Amino acid sequence: MTQASDIPKDGWIDRWSPASARPYLRLARLDRPIGTWLLLIPCWWGVALAGPDWPEIGLMLLFAIGSVAMRGAGCTFNDIVDRDIDRRVARTADRPVASGQIGVPAAILFMAAQSLVGLAVLLSMNRAAILWGLGSLGLVAIYPFMKRITWWPQFVLGLAFNWGALVGYVAASGRMAPPALLLYAAGIAWTLGYDTIYAHQDKQDDAIVGVKSSARFLADRTRPFLYAAYAATIALLAASGLAAGLGWPFFLLLLAGLVHLFWQASTVDTEDPRDCLAKFRSNRDFGFILLAALVAGHLAA
Repeated sequence: MTQASDIPKDGWIDRWSPASARPYLRLARLDRPIGTWLLLIPCWWGVALAGPDWPEIGLMLLFAIGSVAMRGAGCTFNDIVDRDIDRRVARTADRPVASGQIGVPAAILFMAAQSLVGLAVLLSMNRAAILWGLGSLGLVAIYPFMKRITWWPQFVLGLAFNWGALVGYVAASGRMAPPALLLYAAGIAWTLGYDTIYAHQDKQDDAIVGVKSSARFLADRTRPFLYAAYAATIALLAASGLAAGLGWPFFLLLLAGLVHLFWQASTVDTEDPRDCLAKFRSNRDFGFILLAALVAGHLAA
């Protein structure tokens, strides 16, 4: 059974923000930070992979600001495009644009303001990072439409959400290299896993409105797919670490990451939306395990 609205009730937005600001804060998903974490963490991975020791704190902060802004802009764009579908899905019917709390023109202006913040962050980086960062715009633009034409919108999300691994690496090192490309590929495989879990929350409503997803396509084959996607994630991460010359602590902590992903794949209940959401959110923990692995691997090397 699909859960009700995904908008938290009586959270910090309701308690502490002016009534006029609440729809915009919810449109930017500021009360649901997991999406920001999953956008930010690959950026931090890229910075950490570039080494040679501790990641540059200033660069990490820039990516944090940029991820908040660009995740908000992306959610706003997605909600504008999907407003008619969202009205027909229980979990999304109360979203600000779908419910009419924010009109489309106002949402477009809000998206533009957030995008300008993200652009300002990007322009503060080196030229190579700017060029690589601009390269993600096409993926961001097409993603909301993918669920209408392919069973694998999760793959396009993986391409977009993990682009920051490439930008982070280039921002820290000034160049592109094979370890970063392997890291990016690992992020795509990781996203295929976690977003398939997420998509199981909506599979009943998606079938009614005709929206496609990997969850609907895989159905009872989801668990074997998760094992395969997460195995590919770990294999590609190991290859990235080897290519970067990381020390043994990287591989030890990567083993801890493998245990975490195996736990997700083996215990998720795809018929329970609450469990799907909990397992999806747990990927922030995996992200931090790998970040620690990258830093430790450089320090040991």
